[in-house]
Amino acid sequence: MTVSDGISSQLLPDVLPVFPLAGVLLLPGAQLPLNIFEPRYLNMVEDSLGDGRYIGMVQPRAADIESPEGEPDIYGLGCAGRIVSFSETGDGRFAITLKGVSRFRIAEELPLINGYRCVVPNFSDFAADLNEDQGSLVNRDDLLLAVQAYFAANEIEADWPSVENASDSALVTTLSMLCPFEASERQALLECADTAARGVLLYDLMTLSLHGDSSNNSNIRH
Repeated sequence: MTVSDGISSQLLPDVLPVFPLAGVLLLPGAQLPLNIFEPRYLNMVEDSLGDGRYIGMVQPRAADIESPEGEPDIYGLGCAGRIVSFSETGDGRFAITLKGVSRFRIAEELPLINGYRCVVPNFSDFAADLNEDQGSLVNRDDLLLAVQAYFAANEIEADWPSVENASDSALVTTLSMLCPFEASERQALLECADTAARGVLLYDLMTLSLHGDSSNNSNIRH
């Protein structure tokens, strides 16, 4: 099933279910396929389908750190996505696709609902996320050279003509979501103001990795 994804700021939710998922980043405008099988997140998807279809993707700070409620400690900024496709498998799983809509800050975490976490989101700092034009790169040629070297070093296969022909926004968004960065690095990419800033950070992260200085990235904290 495919659903329409027309969005206006007035339709953004006042309460948002959140899915803490390590190693996964959602950015505005991007699509993220998810395979849902855990009972509480099956509940979350079912509830979301009946109430606006929004789910917030957030990153755990670390796998071994929990909040006082016994849940993973999460970063205070995430990205809300809207379910734009949904199917149910024969073994009871859900296959969904989220389209990133807008980043948000967690204003308050609410009690669990049907086993999953919900927050009061604050979207006020991210009105620009709803615009199609996310800006342009100032260092595209340098970034492409770094990407080529980074892919080779990490044995990542890519359709290089498609990479070269991608728009600035699509290029930066796809690289940010797909490259195997650490949680703090992914969070830093999420928190960048725009495509230009995210492109600069991507270049820096790849260059540090290629020069064996990835340990320096531990200084990126939010």
